[in-house]
Amino acid sequence: MNNRIFAIGDIHGCFNSMKELIEDKIQLKKNDKLIFLGDYIDRGPDSKKVLDYITELQNNEYDVVTLLGNHEAMLIDAYNDEGSISKWIQNGGSETLKSFNIDALKDIEPKYLNFFNKLKLYYELDEFLFVHAGFNDKLENPFSDNYYMLWKSKEQYFNPLLKDRTIIHGHSPVTLSICPEQIKNNSKVINIDGGCVYSNKHLGKLIAIEVNTRSLFIAE
Repeated sequence: MNNRIFAIGDIHGCFNSMKELIEDKIQLKKNDKLIFLGDYIDRGPDSKKVLDYITELQNNEYDVVTLLGNHEAMLIDAYNDEGSISKWIQNGGSETLKSFNIDALKDIEPKYLNFFNKLKLYYELDEFLFVHAGFNDKLENPFSDNYYMLWKSKEQYFNPLLKDRTIIHGHSPVTLSICPEQIKNNSKVINIDGGCVYSNKHLGKLIAIEVNTRSLFIAE
């Protein structure tokens, strides 16, 4: 039997949902691989707890891959350039500051900045590609456009480097009906952002997929 390979969509500070998903629904084991698609922080109440939990998994030698989301990218920009702070705050950064019990981003512990700075833009595994948002289909090398990987999603790709791969992404919240439909239709692009941080009755889900079986695991 193949080892299980999971991907988890945007968490946005929803620590309880993440813990339930990993411990109760997935029941993660050390021979599994777990790929986080980014956006661990902002909007939700427990960004720090989310980061601490993921770091603990890594420290306990779980096979964890962490990708960069646009919210981590905004935080890095805000840390390096005061002119970018307001954009980050407007996109939920104030909740992240609260979770760290700090007033200014400059006061964040260096270990968290190290975590953010080490995040990957995408991850390749066999026929699968994992990315926060998507790829620039028009470029000869679609892996060279950082902006697209963080901000732009597509439902279909024609680039020779992309079209035969299964692309798992988040970034754009979708209702729970969309993901199973993409799986049923054998779509090469699967969106697993269930809008965990939103209370809308059609969203508010944290979704994981086991990519070999295309099985979904969901926490609210």
